[in-house]
Amino acid sequence: MSNRQKIDAMLQTIEVECSFTKGFTGRSSLLPEVMEAMRLVERQNFVPSILRPMAYENSPLPIGDGQTISQPFIVALMTDLLCPEKENVILEVGAGSGYQAAILSLLVRQVYTIEIIPALAHRAMELLQRLGYGNVEVRPGDGYHGLPEHAPFDGIIVTAAASHVPPALKEQLKPGGKLIIPVGQPYMPQELLVLEKDQQGMFSSRNVLPVSFVPLTRA
Repeated sequence: MSNRQKIDAMLQTIEVECSFTKGFTGRSSLLPEVMEAMRLVERQNFVPSILRPMAYENSPLPIGDGQTISQPFIVALMTDLLCPEKENVILEVGAGSGYQAAILSLLVRQVYTIEIIPALAHRAMELLQRLGYGNVEVRPGDGYHGLPEHAPFDGIIVTAAASHVPPALKEQLKPGGKLIIPVGQPYMPQELLVLEKDQQGMFSSRNVLPVSFVPLTRA
């Protein structure tokens, strides 16, 4: 099977997953621009070379240092839930290999992504630069505290499970913005949450889907 065929099969799987989970998510399909970004960003570039034959399977894969790259459906869903717009500035907590940031980079003006594991941050930075994702900036550090020097953000996406929503991230979200985050205890059932901040700074929250993420690592 060619690389193009594998990507097409991945997109079809995402569509099937949307149908299966629409009772939870309320979405029977995802935004066309999100699906196009999923088509354009080659996932094989963001996994270890030995796992490249599995790159387009709908499953998480290890990327080293005890971390994983999320399954394509979850990446697509979280991106869609963010409702990204071209002029947005987005914060990602948990750069990992850089895959989610690369997807977002095709949809928004600027992405800042924080990675607490120095080796992963360095690899993601080099990879994203080499592949030409010039509107992504990788920062090593503890994402629990966000990135106040570039706040407020139009949207924030967290790619590891926290026991609670970090207060700093809520503070750094613009009114009208969305925060997408998995919440729950490590290796226990977790919930993918969408928090929306209104113009008065008040939050509403909804559970979207049961998920399983690696835990949010703290300094």
